[in-house]
Amino acid sequence: MAKGPDAFRTISEAADELGVPQHVLRFWETKFSFIRPMKRAGGRRFYRPQDISMLRGVKTLLHEDGYTIKGVQRLHKEQGLKRLLSAANGEGAPVPVSEPADNRAVLGLSSARLGADDRERLVFALDDLQAAKRRLDALLKR
Repeated sequence: MAKGPDAFRTISEAADELGVPQHVLRFWETKFSFIRPMKRAGGRRFYRPQDISMLRGVKTLLHEDGYTIKGVQRLHKEQGLKRLLSAANGEGAPVPVSEPADNRAVLGLSSARLGADDRERLVFALDDLQAAKRRLDALLKR
């Protein structure tokens, strides 16, 4: 029997619903002070519906929008939980002024599918990075 939308979720149920491993949820608790599931005796976690929404927002920002952990922390500090919840609802979160969401912003790419020109630019950039790495590796061997 499936749980209702307002029911509390165990960590395994929350992980399944969000599509992430349980250890990721535990890790996020250490990195984001606003993630505080209810804990019962023995430390068993129970996630409220609002916890699931918040986690969905964190996942969206990290995995889809390309934010770093520090970027999500900064976004929460600057704009609060409402911004995280709006990301969970599919509303794009703005990039903080001090940090681009990821290299897509630097390259002028969106999260949409890449066109041939964008792929070519990425391949070119990757070639440059790999060449720089080879030069650095050679210098470190000296």
